[in-house]
Amino acid sequence: MSSNFEMKKKVVEEIKEKLAKSKSVVLSDYRGLNVTETSELRKNFREAGVEYKVYKNNLVKLAIEGTEFAELAKDLVGPNAIAFGYDDPVIPAKVIKNFSKTNDKLTLKTGVIEGEYYEVAKMLEIAELPSKDQLIVKFLGSIKSPVNNFVYLLNNISEKMESEEA
Repeated sequence: MSSNFEMKKKVVEEIKEKLAKSKSVVLSDYRGLNVTETSELRKNFREAGVEYKVYKNNLVKLAIEGTEFAELAKDLVGPNAIAFGYDDPVIPAKVIKNFSKTNDKLTLKTGVIEGEYYEVAKMLEIAELPSKDQLIVKFLGSIKSPVNNFVYLLNNISEKMESEEA
């Protein structure tokens, strides 16, 4: 076998491994980004815990065949970059959308989040959602607020009763 074939086979396996541990996969068009912009984008992804790679479309198509990401094959036309989200499935779309606010050369395409395929419009909506951590903080805050109010009420009743006894 040729070494070129072996290299391609290894790349397909690498993509499959990344897909297996991904909660989300988001495609973007990066045409027109210069080296500085690309470096900044990669830094943003790294800080968010997202892996961002460029692969040949044919190799990605081979890797996604028969997986929950197979529907992405129709979108693998032209230059594509793939963002693999391992923790919070919304983060890859958020990073792309936030970066594209200051750089219109990067565009969010389609993606698969937890097994569900989404078109561009839906991906843009998903990118607006709060992150998992933000939702947890809001939830805990909503639980804590009534408890705090109840404790405050009991404290006031206790103080009032003490002042009446005195």
